[in-house]
Amino acid sequence: MNEHDMRFMQRGLELARKGVGLASPNPTVGCIIVNDGHVVGEGFHQYDWRDHAEVNALKTAGEKSRGATAYVTLEPCNHTGRTGPCTEALVSAGIARVVVATHDPNPKVSGGGLEAFRSAGLAVDSGICEPEARRLNQGFACWIRDARPFLTLKSALTLDGQLALPNQKKFREWITCEESRAEVHRLRHASDAVLTGIGTILADDPFLTDRSGLPRRRPLLRVILDSRLRLSASSRIVQSADDDILVLTSAPLKSAKARKLQNAGVDLLRIPRWQGKLDLNSALKELGRREILNVLLEAGPRLNAAVLSANLVDRLFLFYAPKIAGHDKVPFAAAETLPNLLPRETLLSQFGPDFAANLLIRDHFDS
Repeated sequence: MNEHDMRFMQRGLELARKGVGLASPNPTVGCIIVNDGHVVGEGFHQYDWRDHAEVNALKTAGEKSRGATAYVTLEPCNHTGRTGPCTEALVSAGIARVVVATHDPNPKVSGGGLEAFRSAGLAVDSGICEPEARRLNQGFACWIRDARPFLTLKSALTLDGQLALPNQKKFREWITCEESRAEVHRLRHASDAVLTGIGTILADDPFLTDRSGLPRRRPLLRVILDSRLRLSASSRIVQSADDDILVLTSAPLKSAKARKLQNAGVDLLRIPRWQGKLDLNSALKELGRREILNVLLEAGPRLNAAVLSANLVDRLFLFYAPKIAGHDKVPFAAAETLPNLLPRETLLSQFGPDFAANLLIRDHFDS
């Protein structure tokens, strides 16, 4: 592999990113076909298109696929699902070499696609731009391996670790800048669901919608953990309901309050309790059953502490603003002790005057 391979795979990753919000519950994949140093075919996957990225690229390349190299961001499938095996499509088209960024995380098929190419006499290389490719599909890897979504805990913090500035009323002053808030909407766009607790709803009355303006194939599911069903039908999140709100509770579902919320378009589901609180593992498993691959947690100190203590966080995305709260009333996590998290990968970004730490805690391609 050389710098040309790197450049072509980077283009494949650009194509894969076009599938964010459109491919779930399938992985996001990009593919380009290169013949004699020239790109002759490109494709990426959208779930509603059915065809995978490889087939879309082959269709645009046509006969120029013969003797060409295919660059694919994820190991091509070697089994029949909604479509036929992409390995067979590439081999039949006359592809001579396949370059893959990372393997299929499904333990039942991982490596099978690469072996199919080798058996057919194709040259095979893998591992180029692998960290970037894995980053795109950690949600798929978590879901396909563990039947639960990949959980990203997002918080906006002052430099002294607080979630709120002093002397705030019900509608809190923004901690972070406009650029950071725009990035939060991109994070929501890349998620299938946003999760919060009833405490955040009561304190902030948020909408929790995806306002990125980017296309998505299914609405962002807004999920609220509300053990006693304190959610008000007059809250902004309920008033904006459009079959996109799920409340997980342990309260009876035949009460007048429950019926009022249901009539407003809220889906209610009872889940079990564990150690006196809603069982977070059951909550994530339920979301997994609904084909939710990525969940963005936007919550307060208690729920942050609960998911961290339960070792359920897969990624931390922390925005820090150059501000000092000067109090300890609203800490990042309300717990005396938290597990010692050792990130597998750390990325730092700047948004206006803010900076963000993107910490990968668990790599599900390796689990």
